[in-house]
Amino acid sequence: MTRLSPRAILLASALAVAPLAVWAETPADMLVVAATIDDIISLDPAQSFEFSGNDVTQNLYSRLVDFDPLNLEAGFQPSLAESWQVSEDGRTITLTMREGVTFQSGNPVRAEDAAWSLQRAVKLDKSPAFILNQFGLTADNVDDMVKAEGNTVSITMDQPYAQSFVLNCLTASVAGVIDKETVMQHVEGDDLGNTWLSTNSAGSGAYSLAAWRPNEVVQLVAFEDYFGGAPRMKRVIVRNVQESSAQRLQLEAGDIDVARNLTPSDVQGVTGKDGIAIRDEPRGRILYMGMSQRDPVVARPELQQAMRHLIDFEGMGNSFLKGQWKIHQNFIPEGYLGATDENTWTYDIAAAKKIVDDAGLTGATITTKVRDLREYLDVAQTIQASMLQAGLTLNIEQMTGAQVLDAYRAREVPIFIGEWGPDYSDPQTNAGTFAWNPDNEGKGSTLAWRNSYAVPAAMQEMVKAATLEGDSEKRRQMYLDIQAEYRATAPILPLFQRVEQTAMRDSVKDWSAGGAVTSVMYHQVSKGE
Repeated sequence: MTRLSPRAILLASALAVAPLAVWAETPADMLVVAATIDDIISLDPAQSFEFSGNDVTQNLYSRLVDFDPLNLEAGFQPSLAESWQVSEDGRTITLTMREGVTFQSGNPVRAEDAAWSLQRAVKLDKSPAFILNQFGLTADNVDDMVKAEGNTVSITMDQPYAQSFVLNCLTASVAGVIDKETVMQHVEGDDLGNTWLSTNSAGSGAYSLAAWRPNEVVQLVAFEDYFGGAPRMKRVIVRNVQESSAQRLQLEAGDIDVARNLTPSDVQGVTGKDGIAIRDEPRGRILYMGMSQRDPVVARPELQQAMRHLIDFEGMGNSFLKGQWKIHQNFIPEGYLGATDENTWTYDIAAAKKIVDDAGLTGATITTKVRDLREYLDVAQTIQASMLQAGLTLNIEQMTGAQVLDAYRAREVPIFIGEWGPDYSDPQTNAGTFAWNPDNEGKGSTLAWRNSYAVPAAMQEMVKAATLEGDSEKRRQMYLDIQAEYRATAPILPLFQRVEQTAMRDSVKDWSAGGAVTSVMYHQVSKGE
């Protein structure tokens, strides 16, 4: 059973009586957010891997290193670790813990907790464990590779990876430091407390978990002894509100402070209204088009070159994608090391038609599968119209998300339109899926593998080398070089980068959805005139 503070008990009781109570104005010390949060599966940082779940765990748990939500350009910063150093051979990073920090239980935060948390995540081997596995950590060796000694925790890796790569990965939710003493009291069998932590919290973050009711609400209560200072908002309530129109009505009525999922039309509808502000933040998610090399027509280099001229970037960006997507023809998002805004593909029906005619592809038909989301369907239908003008036919089969993903993972989608969201805050998170496919004939999971793209060996060597380059400026240039070659030759075309438009009462200050590299953090948010 969850142990709640008196404040949390009062809050939970009030909401149990009237979970959807309506206020003319939300309380001054409470932040009420409307969002789509039905994707949450677990709140254990070793398992949570969904956008909404990470929004919660980011606030429940502190990490060894982290970001300042109001100054993301500064990069990773000390958090539970106040400093670190790398061994001469580059294979071991030793982090010195900050003194005097406590968990929400009152237990001290120790190096032992930090080491155990990383060991635990690797041993549980849930979805996000691969972020740590990249450094050669396995269930068999992690106890030897990750160790606590006194006030330090050391991580030894199989290769001398770039320090920025390692530290960026340690900002991920999977690296959240957990209260070992508390969790070990709730172990069931060999689950290392996973069952209990799915619905409870044991962290040292700015907030503790008061309650989570799936598909309904998440309730957070401020941790007054948080080492970064007591949060300004004493309570945070995130309601699951699926419809944009419902979020808009609640925002206009003053029932909520923040609406996170308004459509472009609803954003336009509240823009300029008294008491409401809009904040735009580029996120890390990339909308892309994958062209499978298993399809004999799509695999033709001429067809791929023609497709680069059949994307009406401006037309889509100025209509149904307006405000919520920006043109971005590179796989590393704005906000990451190695990002570039060089967009070289132009919409040119005549040029595409000439390529198609010269290659003898006129009249070719391609059948594809598209998820039944309005944005994806609109993009597919716009491309379909452009292709028709160039002498090509695109048949669109509309499916559920699960059906499309099953087909895509089975490499059965000739042209795929969808999104990729980074798994952690380093450029390798995208380079390692768009431009990495070491076994094209075997089993794989990267986007390159799903599109049967046999990434040239030289490009894959560049991707690997970039993870080992210790000079950040040289590393940045390596990713720029990889993307330049990728734009010219790869059959996977990044098209747009997501922009999150958050609508809020203008009393809300210092809100950030997390930019491109992290998740929302509530600690700095305040309300006032």
